[in-house]
This record gives sequence, C-alpha cells and structure tokens, in this order.
Amino acid sequence: MPKKILIADDEANIVSSLEFLLQRSGYEVRIARNGEEALQHVAAFEPDLILLDVMMPLKSGYEVCQKVRENAGWRSIKIVMLTAKGREIEVTKGLSLGADAYITKPFSTKDLLAEVKRHLGEA
Repeated sequence: MPKKILIADDEANIVSSLEFLLQRSGYEVRIARNGEEALQHVAAFEPDLILLDVMMPLKSGYEVCQKVRENAGWRSIKIVMLTAKGREIEVTKGLSLGADAYITKPFSTKDLLAEVKRHLGEA
C-alpha cells in the first residue's frame, strides 16, 4: 500500500509540480489549498506526511501544524514545512510547534524527495 502525502499549499505551480513528482515516485497524494481544507484532509485522508506551506488562506501552516500535534491520533504524521519564510525565527517557530523539518523555497525537488523519503523511513 503506497504511503499517503498531503500537499497543503495555495501556489498552483508548486502544487502541480509536487503532485507530479510524488505520484511518479509512487505516493498517493491529496491537495489542500488552504489551512481549513488541510485539516479536513488530515481527518479524512489520514496522510503519513504533510508538505505544509506557512502562508495559506483561512489558517496558516503554523496553525495547522499546531492542530495536528494537539490531536493524539495524528501525532505520528510527519510534517515538513515548505515555505518562503526562511528567517531563523520562523524556522524555530515551525519546529517548536512540532514540524519534523523546515524547507525554504525555492528548493531542489531532488532534495525535497530525499527529505520525504527520510521522514517516511524509506531512505
């Protein structure tokens, strides 16, 4: 059974390229275009990993990360923050809220895929 990944990002270009890359790598992928939708997908889809943008409509990635970590049933979900916000204070905030990794845009798809595999225990 393929691992499940939720892409939570509101930038269409990034979403389409990530979706293609991850599906080609054998993952089952769902897309959320805002923070509220991300939480709905977490509940319904139960992903193994979330690629989570910080700046999204309705709820920020930080809020989504915090909500996921507050739910005991979701604590095993790996969260990789994927954002243009790369200052040290923002990275520290993401990691302190429970993100497993923090990758800044622009990013290498090769490096991102390696990070996904590492967090899913496939590397």
